[in-house]
Amino acid sequence: MSIRAHPWFNFPVTLNEEAISKLCPACGLCCNGVLFGDVELQRGDDVKLLGKLGVEFFRKGRKTAFSQPCACLVNGLCRIYEDRPNRCATFDCGLLKRVQSEKMMPAAALKKIADAKRRAAEVLKLVRQLGNTDESLPLNQRYAAVIAEPIDMSADEADIERRGELMMAVSRLVESLERDFLT
Repeated sequence: MSIRAHPWFNFPVTLNEEAISKLCPACGLCCNGVLFGDVELQRGDDVKLLGKLGVEFFRKGRKTAFSQPCACLVNGLCRIYEDRPNRCATFDCGLLKRVQSEKMMPAAALKKIADAKRRAAEVLKLVRQLGNTDESLPLNQRYAAVIAEPIDMSADEADIERRGELMMAVSRLVESLERDFLT
């Protein structure tokens, strides 16, 4: 791992720390309900501490999990970063890995983040226009609820077209997420 001078202070930082400090606050897709619908706790996670910090859990089969968007994501930053669950601490998206390995420059990764966030915003806008305004649910669940609604062929033609636009927007978003963040 490369060691560099911190750009604002005169102390060394690893390339990993530098990449995280540039990309993660600009992104948040792993915490805001776009990449994941929930996070399962792992062995070693302090459930009591996490509960005191505001994480609300549910049972997922035999596992304990919490829903996305994460209540601890505030203005693009994790307010419990030092005490975050192990799954969160060990997740590195594909973009971050490529920047850390110096296969991609941070500026290029930031452009991909902006593109993915634009695509997610497009999906979110359409989901809201089609009646799902439950901001507490992850984007995939909101999309599924909209698509599960029967199509009323006598309904407003614009709503029928919006459903088609939504399906195409989700396809573009998924393609972007799979290519840039989940590999």
